[in-house]
Amino acid sequence: MSGTVTEVVEATAGLWSGVTPPNAAAVEMTKAFEAVIAGFEALRGTLAFEEEPSSFEAALQATKE
Repeated sequence: MSGTVTEVVEATAGLWSGVTPPNAAAVEMTKAFEAVIAGFEALRGTLAFEEEPSSFEAALQATKE
């Protein structure tokens, strides 16, 4: 499925529940997700552990109380 986040959300809501956005506020809230998703996409590939331990399990063990 391609299109803007708003279009995808509207299409998915229509497909799963048969509803359309109830009001303008719902549409605006959906549009706000576009910026959030773009922000996460910009970080893709740049996030990593900066210190040892480098594995997720080791990091969990290191922060255990």
